[in-house]
Amino acid sequence: QLQASGGGLVQAGGSLRLSCAASGNIFSISTMTWYRQAPGKQRELVASITRGALTNYADSVKGRFTISRDNAKNTAYLQMNSLKPEDTAVYYCNAGVRTPSSNYYGSYWGQGTLVTVSS
Repeated sequence: QLQASGGGLVQAGGSLRLSCAASGNIFSISTMTWYRQAPGKQRELVASITRGALTNYADSVKGRFTISRDNAKNTAYLQMNSLKPEDTAVYYCNAGVRTPSSNYYGSYWGQGTLVTVSS
């Protein structure tokens, strides 16, 4: 129900734009969040955005990454600039999704997209 895309191989200093598209029987989406997990490390929060566009960033990406969303397309984006080798990880998106038949938001995960930054 969540499809992450846009990963790839980029040189240090380069840019990538990730997308997270939600599909299916959706009534509403609350907060959309990007996480990442580097080899041998725990998954960490990268950035989040509420439905009202309030954003939050990990200190390590502030000033370099920008999260945004298009509510009409049920899609969130992560614009990543000035990439560093330490940004190499699998990036996952997460969203709170409410279906028409439910009174609560369930947590859904995308499949992950690999970002590799070479030095």
